[in-house]
Amino acid sequence: MDLSCFKAYDLRGRVPEQLNPELAERIGRAYVAVTGARKVVVGYDIRLSSPEISEALSAGLMAAGADVFDIGLCGTEQVYFATSHFAMDGGIMVTASHNPKDHNGMKMVGPESRPISSDNGLNDIRDRVLEPFEDAATPGQRETLATLDAYIDHLLGYVDRQTLTPLKLVVNAGNGGAGLVVDALEPQLPFEFIKIHHTPDGSFPNGVPNPILEENRAATADAVIKHGAAMGIAWDGDYDRCFFFDEKGRFIEGYYVVGLLADQFLRKAGGGKVIHDPRLTWNTHDLVAAAGGEAVESKTGHAFIKQRMRDEDAIYGGEMSAHHYFRDFAYCDSGMIPWLLVAERLCQSGHSLSSLIDARIEAYPASGEINRTIANPPQVIAAIEEQYGASAKAVSHVDGLSVEFDDWRFNLRMSNTEPVVRLNVESRGDRGLMEARTAELLAAMEQLNG
Repeated sequence: MDLSCFKAYDLRGRVPEQLNPELAERIGRAYVAVTGARKVVVGYDIRLSSPEISEALSAGLMAAGADVFDIGLCGTEQVYFATSHFAMDGGIMVTASHNPKDHNGMKMVGPESRPISSDNGLNDIRDRVLEPFEDAATPGQRETLATLDAYIDHLLGYVDRQTLTPLKLVVNAGNGGAGLVVDALEPQLPFEFIKIHHTPDGSFPNGVPNPILEENRAATADAVIKHGAAMGIAWDGDYDRCFFFDEKGRFIEGYYVVGLLADQFLRKAGGGKVIHDPRLTWNTHDLVAAAGGEAVESKTGHAFIKQRMRDEDAIYGGEMSAHHYFRDFAYCDSGMIPWLLVAERLCQSGHSLSSLIDARIEAYPASGEINRTIANPPQVIAAIEEQYGASAKAVSHVDGLSVEFDDWRFNLRMSNTEPVVRLNVESRGDRGLMEARTAELLAAMEQLNG
């Protein structure tokens, strides 16, 4: 049996070669055998293969004695919400997020929506799949669990609706599931929504929803300009990430959104801790300190960020990859809470999104994440450290290599999920310096890769 769909944080693979109903059924049985869960939430995304995979998964869970609480078509964050809100033993979301349309996968959590990844049970589930199974003496039952109303109420609890004013917003669900939530929120908000690629369609007629790819941004940007919207919002297929465009149609790098949300949250809460990844940091440090908070660095990746948030009792965590985590959302990531907070900020401040972001880009210009395929990443990273580390103000290995000087810094790390290295460079108010250092590092990497 091919188990190559098991990855570091989740399952992902091509259907039916790597993931199919037979394997899904065995995964359900193995999940119960490893976790001992008796009450499991199951949801699935809009992919054409998702209902069948979900059905088989549920059959395996029930055969092993677990009750299945079926929340149907949803986003990943609704499985997180239902698992924690209804005090379930665990939850499984059938999704392949932004992967090609012939792929599918699963994201698994335990009690309190704590992530199950390769270092705390996912590898055990993978290994257990290969062993024989016996049916439980008493099979589990399945019931439909209605979660939408409680979930919508929870989302609205993050904003002060009395301060919201009419805004025109472009929303691009990418034919994923986000449109269903926007439709449920719409009657409760004073916003006018310009909806593009809105209808859920697992054949992805407008391409796989992944707004981090530049070629997927034009539809949102063009609609913002055409309709004179205050901002544009685009999601990936299972909408656990959201991406922003200002009123000029400009795509906003996730790094600057982290700072904006940290500032907004800290002002509401009157202080607290904010978790961030080490790739780009100075803008976040600056804004968090100014708002009376404390910035705490964590290794990149949702399992690491979520655990660090629990350890530190942090109110918010953000990654430049557009994952945003919230203490009151079971420390999980949501693609819906961020845009509500940014819209609230626009209403309360009377400022445009570009004016809120421009000053931050000017203060800390950044390269954006640059990916390079390299034959021997550890060797190249070690050589770069030798080249730059001796004269640096600080060197850190929290996640890959971070090297800091007075007026610029960079982070170089291996991907957790792909055979590439990722480079991020930023400076203090000097775009020319940032661009020169970025070019210099890329040339050094190419030479070392030679």
